[in-house]
Amino acid sequence: MELSEGIAEPRGGILQSTSKRVRMIFSVMASPNRIDILRILNSKGPLTYSELKSLAGFKSKKESGKFAYHLRKLLRQSLVALNKSERRYTITNLGKLVLSLARQIEERSIIESGKMYVRTSHESIEEFNSHKIIQSLVREGSLPLELAQKITEEAENRIYKYQTTYLTGSLIREMVNSVLLEHGHEEYRNKLARLGLPVYDVQDMLSKVDSIDNGTPGLLFKTGQKVFAEHLLTNTLPKDVADSHLSGDLHITSPGTWSLVPDTIFVNVKELIEDGIDLGGKYLEVSRIASIKDLDDLISSLSTIILLISREASQEIVMDGLGQLLAKHTKNISELEHKLTNTFANVSTISKYNTTTQLSFRLQLGSDVKVVNTILAAYKNYAKITPIPRIGLIIDHEKGKLSDVSKTLAEIIVLGGKVTVSKGAVSSSGITNETTKNAGSLAIKLQSVSINLPRLAFESNKDETYFRARLALLMKPALSSMALRKKDISDLTRRGLNPVLAKITQYMQRNSISLVLNLVGLREAIFNILGYQDNKEGRAILHKVIETAVDVAMKKGKELGEDVRICMTASAGSSRFTSLDGEKYGKNSLLNTLESDSYSEGIGLKGSEISELTAKNEKISECNKIAKMLNGGLLVLLQLDDDSKVDDIKSIIEKTAQFTPTFKPVKEVRICIECGYKDEKLTDKCPECKSPNIIRNS
Repeated sequence: MELSEGIAEPRGGILQSTSKRVRMIFSVMASPNRIDILRILNSKGPLTYSELKSLAGFKSKKESGKFAYHLRKLLRQSLVALNKSERRYTITNLGKLVLSLARQIEERSIIESGKMYVRTSHESIEEFNSHKIIQSLVREGSLPLELAQKITEEAENRIYKYQTTYLTGSLIREMVNSVLLEHGHEEYRNKLARLGLPVYDVQDMLSKVDSIDNGTPGLLFKTGQKVFAEHLLTNTLPKDVADSHLSGDLHITSPGTWSLVPDTIFVNVKELIEDGIDLGGKYLEVSRIASIKDLDDLISSLSTIILLISREASQEIVMDGLGQLLAKHTKNISELEHKLTNTFANVSTISKYNTTTQLSFRLQLGSDVKVVNTILAAYKNYAKITPIPRIGLIIDHEKGKLSDVSKTLAEIIVLGGKVTVSKGAVSSSGITNETTKNAGSLAIKLQSVSINLPRLAFESNKDETYFRARLALLMKPALSSMALRKKDISDLTRRGLNPVLAKITQYMQRNSISLVLNLVGLREAIFNILGYQDNKEGRAILHKVIETAVDVAMKKGKELGEDVRICMTASAGSSRFTSLDGEKYGKNSLLNTLESDSYSEGIGLKGSEISELTAKNEKISECNKIAKMLNGGLLVLLQLDDDSKVDDIKSIIEKTAQFTPTFKPVKEVRICIECGYKDEKLTDKCPECKSPNIIRNS
């Protein structure tokens, strides 16, 4: 009996002690201040005493004692712990359990109360309050107070009618927007619309992640771009321009980055590294390299600069000065090739905004011969190990002999490398940097708008005068919206969104920014739809259209105070235009106008025909004439046969360079999409992984 009593007594003591501990924890939960402290530590992580005190709202000296009292309570119950070495407070696992329990109790009490509560977008549950709808309508939608009250009253009646226990912020917004539309207030509705994706679209993206080639960043970029694209089309662009894009009269490439970053940047990498970029408080996780002492410092700095600035353009970064930079800072050229190959490989891993984003190095022939040859050798190595190279080379032979490097270029092209041959400063898409003859000067191009010329021709009843008038009418609002885009990008850059661009341009003040409008499908519009023959008379009409576009651009540019230019280059809009026009006018009508699968972009030359041509040939003369007329640039694609060998390509490149100043050789390369293997001998099945999934890339 005594033994059993002796055992029972401590058991009762344990139960009593446990019960007391639970009561103490519940007493801690009874204070909103202590729950707030737990929430802050749970979301923010370890904090110092002063940081936690400030975030918890105890900012005055008078409240110091009160804060210390609450923190002491949490420490005594082991809900918060102090790391003495770091002098930082953290929430314990028990504290997390208590916080979770408090949240569950709060939600259950809401359900049991029978009232309506809202799950807000900032992850909280609040009792429904119609006054917050009024405030939102006035603040976000700029509605007059009286109208806001009227709309809220009607929306509130519908909400109570449904008797929903849980509401969400998005559901309330949908109801309010529905009322606004019913009352004819579409403009207010657009301001209040929630931007985002339907659940189905998100699930669809997740089900197709195998088509995302950039992993999680690619998925997030794609999602974010859809949101910003929707914002652009509903709230930023003038309605007529947005409608023109949606209908297919014009095309905006990458609308998700339209107002955030420029398209093409010409910059001198030598100046960037030697002048240095003061990143200030931006990119604090990026190492700062104070000075270049050896080749390793140079390569490290080069990689960092490329990675940072490549985030601040949506289509292409063209870098001058690489040869001069390496020549100045490299004493032992033997190790340069290997280090450059690694640099090219590393910078190819940067996140990209879309599949067309490219980094290009412009190499000027005629000086630094050993360095240029080393760069070409390194790029050739890079092209071998990269299934689809993201980096390109622009070979400027204005002051050098192309024949000195043409064989290496041919070998690079066979490997799938991206090469553009030019005289002067251009991008790989043919956009010219005409701002100055000094290639070291930075220039920015905004060129994401393309005009659907076949659409205008279809709507012009074979009247070329009316066709050109419609072109002028479409160009003017498009250029006005491009000027607004420049203002938006400049403003966001000044505010820190593009920190590298801000520093190297003195917040968008030093550089030259051009608005470049792209013409798509010119040949189809003139020769196939308006009905002119591809002869002297027909080509005169084609030239007249270009002259009209350039003239309208110059006049509108003066009105806007902007440098406005016209180009003919590649556009993601070409295939979209073809698809939309096929739906509108019938596929049979469209097939009669097409010379290939989609509308023409720039000018095409066939490598197999080059040997038979002369500088006076009509095709060559026409190409050069159009290049001179277009003040923004012309993409000239030199299409090489699939079975072209290195020596053939070498000869074709050298001869084409005698005819036209700028061109881009293109050759299809077969690639296994399972393992990335590529080779001229690759046919129906990959010899490495035995996969039949072979693509042709050019």
